[in-house]
Formats: sequence, C-alpha cells, structure tokens
Amino acid sequence: MNTFYTHIRLLVALLALSLITACSGNNSPAEEEVERPKNIRYGIDADLYRLETGEVSEGQTVGEILGGFGVSARLIDRLDKASRERFPLRNIRPGHKYTAFIHEDSLHTPHLDYLAYEKSIAEYVVFGFVGDSVTITKGEKPTTVRRTKKSAVIESSLWGAIMEADLPYALAAELEDIYQWTVDFFGIQAGDDFTVIYDEKFIDDTVSIGIGRIWGAKFNHAGKTRYAIPFRQKEKLQYWEADGGSLRKNILKAPLKFSRISSGFSYSRLHPVHKVRRPHTGVDYAAPAGTPVRAVADGVVTFRGWGGGGGNTIKIKHAGNLMTGYLHLRGFAKGIVVGTRVQQGQLIGYVGSTGTSTGPHLDYRIWKNGTPINPLKVPQEPTEPISEQNRAKFEFVRDRIIAELEGEVKPEEMITQVDSIVLPDAISADSLTQNPQ
Repeated sequence: MNTFYTHIRLLVALLALSLITACSGNNSPAEEEVERPKNIRYGIDADLYRLETGEVSEGQTVGEILGGFGVSARLIDRLDKASRERFPLRNIRPGHKYTAFIHEDSLHTPHLDYLAYEKSIAEYVVFGFVGDSVTITKGEKPTTVRRTKKSAVIESSLWGAIMEADLPYALAAELEDIYQWTVDFFGIQAGDDFTVIYDEKFIDDTVSIGIGRIWGAKFNHAGKTRYAIPFRQKEKLQYWEADGGSLRKNILKAPLKFSRISSGFSYSRLHPVHKVRRPHTGVDYAAPAGTPVRAVADGVVTFRGWGGGGGNTIKIKHAGNLMTGYLHLRGFAKGIVVGTRVQQGQLIGYVGSTGTSTGPHLDYRIWKNGTPINPLKVPQEPTEPISEQNRAKFEFVRDRIIAELEGEVKPEEMITQVDSIVLPDAISADSLTQNPQ
C-alpha cells in the first residue's frame, strides 16, 4: 500500500512540474507585454490626450484661443495675472504654433488641460488648467546632434559656396572666424575648396537649429592647404595648423567681413570725386553702412575724430612700429577714445561714407615707421605655437582629425572631446622617450 501511495505522490508531482513548465513556456520573452515608450510632447504624455494644433492669427489673443476651447473667463483672467512675470500673454505673436491637449470626461465632454505655445523653434511655454488651478511652465524641445562632414568648391565666394551646397549659413561665419588670419577671403579664387567636420543640432530629428563645435577643417586656397585642428592650450581652445603653428596671427587679414575690395593700394589712382590721379595708400572695402569695423591687432588708439577728406577716422598704434587707420566711418564704437587700449578683433567703429566719399566703404591703411605699406602684403607673424609638453597630445588629435577629413574613419577613432586627451599607452611611452623630463 505504501508503494502505491508513493507512486501516486510521484505522479502528482510530475503533473505539477509539467504544468509549471508549460506555463513558463507560454510566457516567452516574445509574448511578454513590453511597456511601450511614451509619446512625450512639450513634457506631456500626448497619448493621454486628443491633440489639436493651430497657428496664432493676426490680432488673435491667448484669451480668444483659450475661450474657443471652453476655458472660462475667470480662469483666463487668473492665467493673465499669474503669467505676467514668467511670460506675459501679450507676447504671443502671429504665425507661431500652438497645441491643445484635450481630454474627455465620462460624459464625453471635452476639457482643455494644457495649451503649448511655441515661442521659437526650440522654446515653448505650457499653460495648464488641471482642476481649478493654472500653471505656466517654460521648456525647450530636446535636441539631437549629428557629426557631419561636408565639402564644397568655391565659384565666387565662401557664402555663395555654402548656399550652393545647402549647408548651414553659420558655417561661413565660423570658417571666416577660424581662418581670418590666414585666408584672404577678399581674394578667393574660383576652384578654391574646403572640407569641414562639424556638429549640427536638430529638433525632432529634422529641423536644423544651428551648428556646434567645428571638429576640423581643410581649406585649399591660392595653391596652399590650410588645416584647422582644435586643441586646448593654456585653458584656451584654438585652431592650429598641421605643424602645430597657431592659425592666429599678430594681425588680421582684414578689419571687417561681408564686403569686397573696391579699390586697391596705388600711388596713381584716379580719384572718384576729384577726377585727378593721386596716391591712394590704402585699400577700400565696399560694405553696407553700419557694417562693424574691428581692430586688426592689439594696440592703443592715438587718433579718434574728424580726418578731413577721410571723415570720421581712427588710428591705432601697434607693436613693431605699425600704425593702422580706419577712414570714412559712420560712427565710433562705445568707449573708443584716444588712449584706449584695444584688442585684436575688438569693435571700434562702423562703415560709413563721411568725408570725401561716393558711397559707404572703409578706407583701411597701414604705416610702418611712418611709411604707408600695402595692407594686403603685410607679413604676419604667428602667435605662440604648440608647446613641447603638449606636442604628443596635439599630434594624436591632429592625425585623427586629418584622417577623418581625408576619408572615412571608425566612430571609435574620432576625436569627440579636446578637454582631457588621454593618449594610448604606446604613444605615451614614445613621447616620454623622445621628451624626457
């Protein structure tokens, strides 16, 4: 009998085990319920609501929009008072988009819980009406960053090439800032070309809102190739040439951007007003009135005032017995007086047409030991190069940036930060051998 019951208990145990195994098999990972990702819009789970989108019409107010969704005049008045310090309702503008978040109660009556208003492509404000309270919340849409490499051939100008290649306009300004000491953007030739690696920022993965860091560039101009390698030395991020020399020089190529040379350096130019030949010991840059004019080098202002035929004029004394002059200015930048010490690139005035002039332009002049020299042929001296103690780290960054500019590299071989470079052990050992402390 005991044997009989033993067999019965064993049979029951086996049946139970088979049931447990069968149940476990039915719960395979493929059949388990997976939590779906939330559809977050303006910081709100949009799947909980019915959404209605619209655009602010000319003359339309927030009150009119909210009233159309059934928000009471009392709540609108409370919102108006509560939002005065955070985002006054009068600040909404025609053409800007809004999104209404609506839920329905048990009787299928719609209620507006939130209204999101887009201040800009990236910024928004959310007005909340949950229960009997009102809230105002500001936010920014999440952005994604894509590392991009693009090349373009210049036919007429850098800006023209940027537009033709459908690249972000900000690239032109960034490249001009990086190469302003070494590339003559007023002497660009058809056939010059460039390649640049940069971060581009996107909203909703489709709308470009600007660019981030330039990770490297190569500019072919006038038969020379100029690389731009980012590297931080002495707490300052700068761009360097392939040999470790700084792209930053002692004097800028030109004192302004977005212009063209309308008249060059000459000792026998036909004067456009007096119609006689006389020396013109400067370079004229035609540019719209009000275009910013900047000091080409560190120095001290020695003259600021009316210069006769030169109109409003500034003169700056620099190291090396150099003097620069900026003529026909519309006005002077704030704080620019005789004795002011200015830095390279500092705003000093604005393009105008004062004095003897036929139109807005800048007459830019340079004197060496009191003798006028052609501003387009002034020799440039580089600033401090890469130090020996930073040489190995710089070359590590340079080699990878150039490899990416010249071809394709693996993601793990890309330089993605320049603030704390850690060298591979082999390179570290080599650098210590070559540069013993």
